[in-house]
Amino acid sequence: MKFYRLFTTAFLAVILAVSAQAADWSKVRIGVEGAYPPFSEITPEGELKGFDIDIAYALCESMGAECELVPQDWDGIIPALLAKKYDAIIAQMSITEERKEKVAFTGKYANSPAKFAKPKSSDVEITAESLDGKVVGVQRATIFDNYITAEFPGVELKRYASQDEAYLDATAGRVDLLMADSVAMQDGFLNTEQGADWEFVGPAYSDPKYFGEGAGIAIRKEDTDLVEKFNAAIADIRSNGVYKEINDKYFAVDMYGE
Repeated sequence: MKFYRLFTTAFLAVILAVSAQAADWSKVRIGVEGAYPPFSEITPEGELKGFDIDIAYALCESMGAECELVPQDWDGIIPALLAKKYDAIIAQMSITEERKEKVAFTGKYANSPAKFAKPKSSDVEITAESLDGKVVGVQRATIFDNYITAEFPGVELKRYASQDEAYLDATAGRVDLLMADSVAMQDGFLNTEQGADWEFVGPAYSDPKYFGEGAGIAIRKEDTDLVEKFNAAIADIRSNGVYKEINDKYFAVDMYGE
């Protein structure tokens, strides 16, 4: 009887493993944030738009798959992937060693540095001494949160569920600086009426130790075949001009980077 139970358990494990590997991925559910313009946002009509949204649809078309987008708050985006709410995350998620412990990643599909921004009326400089006691706004559970926590211990961090909330507090004068992806902050804040009185300050930051290897698509570790499909699709849209068409719709620079 004990042998039978062991055999049955082993047999079921094999069946489940084969089933997972045999997924045809004719439909792929993709988790997106919907609150990070110009990469991903929800219009007043309730529609998703942005660079990441267009990239997601282009990748699904390349794979011959139906694409279902699932909006998800950032701080729960990996747990929801692991809970199988969706199959992949396309949300400007940087490929970091910490995240690799939980999920698998494709190669990068975008890459842009981080920067600080300050009010134009401020004379603050970016040094550990000058930032001591300053209030800096960041989106919670991001690479920017981790970087400032590690490198600027004297800073008072204000953490937000979305980048839009950080922008609102910035215009209300509740933070001294912001730190975020430079492209997202340029297009989503500094180039808008809301952010007209703010500007970048200091250098660009891209240390892989904190900021990873670029933005990749996060996928559950067991779905290795889906990682391969997405990698092939990224290469496809890079080579056939679709990536450039989407890129140029939103940006004046190549978001893929070097």
